[in-house]
Amino acid sequence: MDTHSTMLLLDSQRLTQLRDEFRLSMRRLFVDLCREMHAHHADLARELGLPTGFFDSLHSSLKPKAYSNWKVVGWIETLNDLVYLLDVFGQLQSEQDRPEFAAQLLNECQEKFFEHGYLDDLFPTGQPHVRGLEKRLFALCQRLAQELTREALWLDPAVAVKWLRQRKMKRWDVSGMLSDNFERSEIAGTVSVDILGAWCQAPKEVPPVLRQSEGRVLFRVEPTGITLKAGKVVSPIWSDGGGVGRWRWAYHPPVVAPHGGDDFITVGPTLVYGKNRQPRTVKPTDQRQVERITCAWQTIQLAWPEGHALLALLTSRVIPLQAKGVVSFSYRHRPGLSFINCFDRGNLDLIDDLIHENSHHHLNLLLRKHVMYHGDHNQQIFYSPWRRSLRPLRGILHATFTFTMGALLFQRLSSWASGRGGAARWKQAGLTQRDLQRARFRCLEEVASVRYSLQDLHYADHHLGWLTGSGRRLVGQLVEAIEQIERESERFKRDVSRSTFSSALRKHSKELQEARQAYGPIRLSRA
Repeated sequence: MDTHSTMLLLDSQRLTQLRDEFRLSMRRLFVDLCREMHAHHADLARELGLPTGFFDSLHSSLKPKAYSNWKVVGWIETLNDLVYLLDVFGQLQSEQDRPEFAAQLLNECQEKFFEHGYLDDLFPTGQPHVRGLEKRLFALCQRLAQELTREALWLDPAVAVKWLRQRKMKRWDVSGMLSDNFERSEIAGTVSVDILGAWCQAPKEVPPVLRQSEGRVLFRVEPTGITLKAGKVVSPIWSDGGGVGRWRWAYHPPVVAPHGGDDFITVGPTLVYGKNRQPRTVKPTDQRQVERITCAWQTIQLAWPEGHALLALLTSRVIPLQAKGVVSFSYRHRPGLSFINCFDRGNLDLIDDLIHENSHHHLNLLLRKHVMYHGDHNQQIFYSPWRRSLRPLRGILHATFTFTMGALLFQRLSSWASGRGGAARWKQAGLTQRDLQRARFRCLEEVASVRYSLQDLHYADHHLGWLTGSGRRLVGQLVEAIEQIERESERFKRDVSRSTFSSALRKHSKELQEARQAYGPIRLSRA
């Protein structure tokens, strides 16, 4: 497949340039946020205990590459959120029409913070209630300030100690949490100590105290190092011996999966969900899962080199999910971090999920550069063939993009498994004959689903005027790509029609027809 549109979607060189631009923009954003804190929020920063001077020093110590790292970007994005909320706090204090202000803030939060829990913090009932809003807003700012400070401490502990010395302070106490961290998948009783995935394990006397304090601790920064204080326990974590830092807790390097050149992935601890489909705990990842991820990674490299180039470029860390019924996911503000369900799904699903989450990273990078839609106001009016529910334009664009990549993956896998030596390659990848039938079925299924949503994107553009020029060009590339995939998949349509997946494909086509009757553009134009 060498069509112009597909080459644009798989242009790793262009994406490398975008990533470099993204790094520069994140670095500038960090500087601008620090400047704004000093200029407009100095008093509030002191009240919140926010060490803005330390943040200035941290900016100087981070290497340029760090500014596309999932942990650093997530940290800067949180700082950006805090500065925004501090602006809102100042406006609220001087606002005359507080009910109207609350209503506007609720609407803005629904669009700006759709991935965060901030909306629940500010409007727990889902209604724009003014009573207690100022208190809730300050509490949220306080929580974010504490999270930012404790996470920054371990990005580079040497910077924290050096900053303390420069200010001629005897000590600096930072409130900490050593309970499980679900968003970053960090194990209780450990500190994540760099941006690659290394971590340090607390000595045996610490965990009993953590159970009593529910994970709350104090990190004490002194001129000679950083120490944990929890109850009566005092435990040195990092010490500065003549300019050479040394970890006093047991140090564990990151678990590295196969890599090529400068791009590699690490595999983090496993995030375990309970029966209620909510995170329950974090545990060390079994070597078996690391091997499965390695095999999936190598299979993509062999079957689809262009797709693997994007994967190596945009995915840097994988968190295995042990979560029955929970699909893999990622966060916009944590680029390169993919949570992959490795326990409830097979090897073909693992390959699919790696590409799917990488495609979210891909589109998020494009969206940081280009504005592709506007005016949708988060309205959930488009039917999603994948979720079987109504979704906003943002969700449909993401789904159409990622599942186009999925269709391309399944088409490439099917071709790779065909011809001379194909069966042996397929088996060596840990895949079965049924997996091959399902890969072909999934290709056809995704082509049909993507075509459905492309019609809605066309309607959003030409009838609602919600797509920008950049959005229209992207949709045009997706149209051409899916047409090419459909032509390439003609060769195995007959095989699918004779397989056990034949009835599932017919059922899927019927569901799409029924959905078009119920939710299609004709109904929308009359609404």
